[in-house]
Amino acid sequence: MKLYAVLFLLSSLLLGETTLKIATYNVENLFDLKKNGHEYKEYIPNTKANWNQKTYKIKLKNIAQVIKDMDADIIALQEIESLQALKDLRYTLKQKGLYYQYFKIANKKDTTIKVALLSKVPFVYAQEVTVTSSYKYRNILEAKFKINNQDLYLFVNHWKAKSGPESMRIVSAKALRKRIQSIGFDKNIILVGDFNSDYEEYKRFKRKRKLNDTNGRTGINDVLQTKNKQTKESLYNLWYDTTIEKRYSYMYRGKKEAMDNIIITPILLSSSTIRYKKKSISAFDKEYLFKGKYPYRWKVSKAKIPKHKGKGYSDHLAVIAEFSVQEDTN
Repeated sequence: MKLYAVLFLLSSLLLGETTLKIATYNVENLFDLKKNGHEYKEYIPNTKANWNQKTYKIKLKNIAQVIKDMDADIIALQEIESLQALKDLRYTLKQKGLYYQYFKIANKKDTTIKVALLSKVPFVYAQEVTVTSSYKYRNILEAKFKINNQDLYLFVNHWKAKSGPESMRIVSAKALRKRIQSIGFDKNIILVGDFNSDYEEYKRFKRKRKLNDTNGRTGINDVLQTKNKQTKESLYNLWYDTTIEKRYSYMYRGKKEAMDNIIITPILLSSSTIRYKKKSISAFDKEYLFKGKYPYRWKVSKAKIPKHKGKGYSDHLAVIAEFSVQEDTN
């Protein structure tokens, strides 16, 4: 996207109503080609695992194609190894004709994979919310935007996978909720990312005794208060705004799950300036992103020495929601 297109987008926000498209996408292990000692075994560059310039470029091209086809104004990313990987993705997108002028990665911790942000819209700031000092927890990326004289806060999350118990996801949820409380539940706040939690995790959780070390309490539903019961400090998960069969971004053993979520403060359901567009939440489920009934994930062989095949996209589908932005008449 050229600079004049960015200016057109911003000027359109000032002239009347326009649509702001926000997306989140777990791109599945976008590692760069620099060896730093934290890579997964199969992502150590230039070994028999076949993670090299050729396969890296294919991965970048494939992920860039998905992002280009979505054409979101702001896209949150998960599983980006480094700033270099983010810059390489941004450059690949620019080659395809989609330019994100603004970008940020949660880079304070030298963790294996991180969260990041690409945006056509400038942010006032982008900073990290520290969950704990432990490397077991990824930092959350917070960005503040100023749109038509209105503040809009976006939080990019990637909570602990289900290789760990629910208590670990609760730690991230508490850090996030504490930061939201300091801003105010009456503000325009959007939470996005891979929460490794279904939108109704508290229901699924009853069948997952191995993960239940919290007496049934979940980070997404109980700490963030997203059980679709509106109170002054509850949050609204946009998955409730579409049909049940469409509420998914991931598949596990043939069953659909909504690991990737977009959650908002209730003011964004009724605001006269920035408002969620009803029924706009959806998984980006184009046919080419599937292999059979499953998302067409990046292919790595399961041999003794795993080997990249140079095919596929991600094991997650991206999730998109649209927001109507009105001219501020105040």
